[in-house]
Amino acid sequence: MAKEASFDVVSEINTEEVKNAIQQAEKELKNRFDFKGSTVEIKMDEGKLTIVGDDEFKLEQIKDVLFGKLIKRNVPTKNIQFGETEHALGAKARQTAELINGIDKENAKKITTAIKNAKLKVKTQIQDNQIRVTGKSRDDLQEVIQLLRKLPLTIDLQFTNYR
Repeated sequence: MAKEASFDVVSEINTEEVKNAIQQAEKELKNRFDFKGSTVEIKMDEGKLTIVGDDEFKLEQIKDVLFGKLIKRNVPTKNIQFGETEHALGAKARQTAELINGIDKENAKKITTAIKNAKLKVKTQIQDNQIRVTGKSRDDLQEVIQLLRKLPLTIDLQFTNYR
């Protein structure tokens, strides 16, 4: 009997890389001419990201710089979901974002349904906030990976523990 191969589908953010990207973005923004004398704050604590700027236009510029740094560090930006802009004290604008780690139940159902509809000879198993896919043929597992890369999800997927 052939040994089964497997891999895990996860959705994770490396918080150390996010912290490094925040430091780089703050450093760049402090040196930019158009941000001289402006408020620039980027904080991360307990899975939340908070950005404070002078107005909504500055917030968007801060996010652009931050996203550029995150992309260079291979941090999935789909997993950062911003909320509404709030107006803070002193005519400042603030926006918070949630850093999403793990696959929620809704996305897990979409993923397992898509795999079952593809009629490949693989099994899926939801384990906490990740999904394990097992099958006898490595070719089938490769097809599953290609299928999942094309799915329109609100989170970014990574494929680990390929055995």
